[in-house]
Amino acid sequence: MATREDVRLIDPAGGAVETARGAERPTCMAADPGRASRLWCGTDGGVLRSVDGGSIWSPAGLAGEEVTALAASPVESGKDGAVVYAGTEPSGVWRTADAGATWHRSEGLLDLPSASTWSFPPRPETHHVRWIACHPAAPGRLYVAIEAGALVTTPDGGRSWIDRPERAPFDTHELAIHPRRPDVLRVAAGDGYWESEDGGASWQSPEEGLDVTYLRSVAIDPGDPDVVVVSAASHPHRAYMAGRSDGRLFRREGAGPWHRITEGWPDPPDTIAPLLVAGRAPGEVWAADERGVHRSDDGGRSWEPVAPFEPRPAWLRGLAISD
Repeated sequence: MATREDVRLIDPAGGAVETARGAERPTCMAADPGRASRLWCGTDGGVLRSVDGGSIWSPAGLAGEEVTALAASPVESGKDGAVVYAGTEPSGVWRTADAGATWHRSEGLLDLPSASTWSFPPRPETHHVRWIACHPAAPGRLYVAIEAGALVTTPDGGRSWIDRPERAPFDTHELAIHPRRPDVLRVAAGDGYWESEDGGASWQSPEEGLDVTYLRSVAIDPGDPDVVVVSAASHPHRAYMAGRSDGRLFRREGAGPWHRITEGWPDPPDTIAPLLVAGRAPGEVWAADERGVHRSDDGGRSWEPVAPFEPRPAWLRGLAISD
């Protein structure tokens, strides 16, 4: 798990928390499905790689680049592990097929018609890639979220780009895909919850039951693609920083309404909007806030603490599971 200052390695069996070596100022994280125990970490000055499950980190390219998103493809194999994609600020998408030895920047992203409207509200002179999601069955097909302004796609690893539809999420923070339903997209966005059943060609925003609609994170039950969990807050300034946030979790089954989760979470809400990631087993979902790491084994209905943080971090940047 990445805070704003360091990377922390969690032992879910014993609840121990270890601070990793060589990882400073992390911005995002990703697990590598092509190599067990390999993890990737973005920083404000390049990419780091760990081959031991996150204990020790070493530089892996893009030195000097502000890396804001990482994704390792589950269906593209490179020279040593999975093909990995990185997003940067200003908005750019990079690809490595040799474990970070070389990176190649995609062309054409900034030529999209909507690019002239992209702008990150706290620093309106710039924008960045907030999230990259790899299609679980189609090599090279990516969904790339620009903060803020668009969710765009590429069918070929960044050689060509498809702009956002007219009605689509504008401020995507995270996008989740279940491998059994690869064309169903679930989005947590600053402008609410969105989903698509046709690979992003069209979108709906079912929000019945949500009492707040600034969404941070999203995960899908590994055993049931119709069960979705999201984290949310009342405002961007109440989502990310410990001590001033009102983050909460919601769960939805199929086409039903959202239900707020309170078992294992404070009520009234007073934590950051948790980071979420799907586990390996049916029903397994993980969450992290400033208190520590939490796990659900029933698709997000109830939660138990796994490892507490001491001291508590003020900000969280990324959460990933290593085999």
